[in-house]
Amino acid sequence: MTIRRRDLLAGAASAGIFAIAPTIAAPVSARSRSSGPATGFSPAYRRGFDNQRIPDLGNGTFLNPVVSGDRPDPAILKDGADYYMTFSTFDAYPGLTIWHSRDLVNWRPLEAALTRNIGSVWAPSLHKDKGRYLLYIPVKASPQNDIFVAWADAITGPWSDPVPLGLPNHIDPCHAVAEDGSRWLFLSGGDRVRLSDDNLSLAGPVEHVYDPWRYPADWIVEGFAPEGPKIYRIGDWFYMLTAVGGTAGPPTGHMVIAARSRSLHGPWEHHPGNPLVRTQSAEEAWWSRGHASLVEAPDGTWWSFYHGYENGYWTLGRQCLLDPVEFTADGWFHMTGGDLSQPIAKPAGGTPVPHGMALSDDFSAALALGSKWAFFKPDPDEAGRVESGGGVLRFAGKGEAPSSGSPLLLTAGDKSYMFECDIEIAPGGRAGLILFYDDKLYCGLGFDAERFVTHQYGRERARPANPHGGRMRMRVTNRRHIVTYDTSGDGGKTWHRFDRGMEVSGYHHNVRGDFLMLRPGLYAAGPGEAKFRDFRFTALDD
Repeated sequence: MTIRRRDLLAGAASAGIFAIAPTIAAPVSARSRSSGPATGFSPAYRRGFDNQRIPDLGNGTFLNPVVSGDRPDPAILKDGADYYMTFSTFDAYPGLTIWHSRDLVNWRPLEAALTRNIGSVWAPSLHKDKGRYLLYIPVKASPQNDIFVAWADAITGPWSDPVPLGLPNHIDPCHAVAEDGSRWLFLSGGDRVRLSDDNLSLAGPVEHVYDPWRYPADWIVEGFAPEGPKIYRIGDWFYMLTAVGGTAGPPTGHMVIAARSRSLHGPWEHHPGNPLVRTQSAEEAWWSRGHASLVEAPDGTWWSFYHGYENGYWTLGRQCLLDPVEFTADGWFHMTGGDLSQPIAKPAGGTPVPHGMALSDDFSAALALGSKWAFFKPDPDEAGRVESGGGVLRFAGKGEAPSSGSPLLLTAGDKSYMFECDIEIAPGGRAGLILFYDDKLYCGLGFDAERFVTHQYGRERARPANPHGGRMRMRVTNRRHIVTYDTSGDGGKTWHRFDRGMEVSGYHHNVRGDFLMLRPGLYAAGPGEAKFRDFRFTALDD
C-alpha cells in the first residue's frame, strides 16, 4: 500500500520534517507517552442515534472511541477523499461490514462483505490495487485454519466468494507492493509470502523476514505474540507496525512497535522509541492498546487507528481508537494522544457523514443483516429463518435455547443501555431477549405460554410462572453490568420487575476466550416462529 505525502509547509520541508502533528484540543493539555496516566477521566460524550455516544464533540475536537463496541483489528483504506474501514467479526454473520468516513472521526456502516460462514474471522486486511478492492481474511475453522481472499470492483460489492490461499499457520495478513512491483502478504510472526500479480493466489513459499523488537523481560504481558503487521510506503521509507505483548490478559500487555526499511525486502531497523503505544497502568482509560494502522487525513496530517479495551469494560470488546501521529526530522514518527482519555483536535477537512446507526428497529422493512443485525455461527440457510416487514419480524425457532439457536445480535457500544421488544410466541415455542457472549456464556429472559425461563451463566435455570401468556413486552436494562428484567402484559403501560437480577462484568474474553463481546439480541427456539415488534434500544447516560 503506497501513501503519498501532501505538499509540505516550506519551513518544515527545509528542516527535513515531512509531516505536521495535529494539535490537542484546548483547554485540555496534551499528554505525552511519558506523562503517565490521566486518572479521574470523566469527559462527556455527545449523543446520537438512540442516545448512543458519538466521538465528534461538535467543537472541533473528538473523544475516543471513534467506533464504539467490539470493533477490533481496524483495517483502514484511504481511497481518494473517502476512507473505508472494517474489523474482525469472528462468528458474527453477515460479517466484515465496511464502514465509511470522509474525516476519520465520523463513520457510518455500509454493507457486509462476507455473507458465507467460512469460520471465525480474525484481523482482516483491506486494500485497493490495480483498481480492485481486496480483502484478506484469516479464519479459525475446522478442519483447517486458512487465509482467504475476496475481491470487488466497488467497495459496496458485490464481493467475490472468498477463496482459500493455503496458509493454515498464520493470521493477520497485510498486502504490500515492493519497490520492484512484486506483491506480498506480510503475516504474523515476522513472515511473508509472495502473491501472484493479480493478488489472488500465492507465488512462492512463506519466508521469515523480520524479528520484532522485544520488550523488557519484567514487563507484565500476556505473551510475545508478534502479529498484526501493517506496511506503509511513505516517502523513501517502508514502515512496518506490529502488535506484540498479547491481545488481552493484563491491561499492560498489548502494545504497538514499529520498524522501517528502504526496501520492502529489508533489512528492517527497529524504532528507537519502541513501544510507540502501551498501556502503562490499569488506572488508564484504555487497556491493552495495540494492532495499529497509519493513515493520512484530509489535511495531510497523519493518524493511527488501533483498538483497546475500555477501563473496566472487557464486556464491550476491543473498541476502535484514533491517535494523532507526529513525524520527526529523523524520518521516524510518534503517537501523541497520550492515554486517549481526553478530547483531541480533529483533523481538518473532510465532510462528516452521520455517525453510527440506530439500533432500534420497527421491522417495517427488510432486516438490516450485516450492517445492524448478525447471526451467531449461522448455518448456510440461516437468513431464511427471518422475514421482516409491516412492523413484524418473523423469526423461525431453532434449537432449544440460545446456545443452539443462532440468535440475532447487535453491537452496542455504551456502558449502560436498555432494550425492549414486543414478543409473541407460537404454540410450543419459546423466545426472549438476551445478552450473549457466546453459546457457552450468556444471560437473558425467555418464556413459553406457561413459564419464564431464566438464562444465566450460559445455562437455563429457574422457571417461574408466566402471567402474561403467549405474548408480552419485555425489557432488559444493563446499567454498568447490573442487569434487570421487566415484563408487561399491556404493551408497556404497566411494567413488572422480574425477580432475578444479574451481574455480568465477567462475561468477557479473559473468562471465556475467543475475543468476543457481550451483545444484546433476540432468540427464538422450539417449533413455529416467534413474532417480534417495535424493538427499541436506548443508551443511558453514564
